[in-house]
Amino acid sequence: MTTDWLHAFFVQHLPVLPVLVPLFTAAALLFLGDSPERLRLQRRIALASAVFGAVLAWRLLTEAAAGSLSVYPLGGWPAPFGIVLVVDRLSALMLALTWTIAVPVLWYATGGWDSHGRYFHALFQFQLMGLSGAFVTGDLFNLFVFFEVLLISSYVLLVHGQGRDRFRAGVHYVVLNLAASALFLIGLAIVYGVTGTLNMADLGLRVAQLDAEQATLLKAGAMVLLVVFGLKAAIVPLYLWLPNTYAAASAPVAALFAIMTKVGVYSIIRVHGVMLGPDAGHAALAAAPWILPLALLTTVLGVLGALAAHSLARLVSYLTVSSVGVILIGVGLFSTEALSAALYYTVHSTLVMAALFLLVELVASQRGKVGDHLQPAAPVAQPVLLGLMTLLGAASAAGLPPLPGFLGKLMVLESAAPSAAHTMVWTVVLGAGFFTLVGLARAGSILFWSVLPDRPGECGAGSSGRLTTATLGLLGVSLLLAVAASPMKRYTDAAAVQLADRNGYAEAVLNATGGADSRTTRPYQAGRGEVRLPTYESAAP
Repeated sequence: MTTDWLHAFFVQHLPVLPVLVPLFTAAALLFLGDSPERLRLQRRIALASAVFGAVLAWRLLTEAAAGSLSVYPLGGWPAPFGIVLVVDRLSALMLALTWTIAVPVLWYATGGWDSHGRYFHALFQFQLMGLSGAFVTGDLFNLFVFFEVLLISSYVLLVHGQGRDRFRAGVHYVVLNLAASALFLIGLAIVYGVTGTLNMADLGLRVAQLDAEQATLLKAGAMVLLVVFGLKAAIVPLYLWLPNTYAAASAPVAALFAIMTKVGVYSIIRVHGVMLGPDAGHAALAAAPWILPLALLTTVLGVLGALAAHSLARLVSYLTVSSVGVILIGVGLFSTEALSAALYYTVHSTLVMAALFLLVELVASQRGKVGDHLQPAAPVAQPVLLGLMTLLGAASAAGLPPLPGFLGKLMVLESAAPSAAHTMVWTVVLGAGFFTLVGLARAGSILFWSVLPDRPGECGAGSSGRLTTATLGLLGVSLLLAVAASPMKRYTDAAAVQLADRNGYAEAVLNATGGADSRTTRPYQAGRGEVRLPTYESAAP
């Protein structure tokens, strides 16, 4: 009887649990205190929470893959009057990606990084809470709220362990994001002033009914939001903060930050790819003249930065920028095929970049004082293992067949064929892949071939099994994308089609019913025509 009740409880409240689990875990960890004697207990609680969160996320992904769209109105207030959480195929995919990365990264951090500063595990859980909330929220204002939750925790995680470089990068990071938060509120105010709502499903219907004058003002607000999301995603010219920030962060923090740029990409997809997509009337495709050119330029400048990098951490940071550019190329083509390719490549690039950030620390720890700087040093203690891991990560990042990076880029190239910009897209994507390979080959030759004779006390003692297995785990999961390319492609195809159907999404969200804090789960169906807009006189729960 008790088991049945627990099962019913988790099923009923499943969409909100990826937000509440890290919140309650963080509170418990803060209550335990931060004494070294309790570090082992904190590690166990944090790891158990991460594994449980991953199970929840994958359960939501399984439901979404079967065609379910879950709507969870907090407090029983129906959309668009109250706070609503929505888990569709895109949300479930990003949730599963976040928690899949979180488990090995946290396992890696328990190898010693969590003891370099205070409250690491609580901050890590708050970061997961913000990320999860951003992906499941159904309105723009709460997207802002969860942005702030993940940013505040990232401010402290960035400087965790202290150090001059981290504080310098942290100051720039905080100042830029505070400015972006102010712009976010301005953009939201404009959108709300024009439409009278910030619920995503409601907005998707209302923007199509605006006249030309109202649509002009709405597009101004949407462009302000594009600046904000562009800063989070690190696109040109708003990417300059990322290389220094990610290179200065500790290895597990930088690996977790690999998913943070995808929050900006996710927001661009939701706002400019869906709500202001081709069916948005006078406001349709407001950012279309900007996204594709900026994406192409981001890809080029990211790979050029990687070629010029003097340390492995900065090289991987610039490759993160370049990968965001490739993703946004798919978004900027504004077709379901291109968006599906972008989603597949998003999963691959996030996993590989997170693994490479962990690998940077493994290599640096075995090169003595030189660290990850690209200059000759003493040979590493594990040349075969680290060399093979570097080769695998480099080949996947560059897009060599048959690895998932190759499949993702091939999907993007194929989806660009009907576009007038297909020549430019092919040139940039293929050129970026080639120069990525050149940059990583250069780094690998310096790290593993241009070595100096052993110097006593300079060469590291070798990586622990905990650190190595965490990195291998992320690389292994990325390889599964190639093995499971067909079902993954079917999922991203379905996600892209679902995103394009604003009426079906609005019907599921605005017509959801249920008691207080309970979800409505229904098989997703394409919109069957016009959806009646809610009247604001009926705002009672």
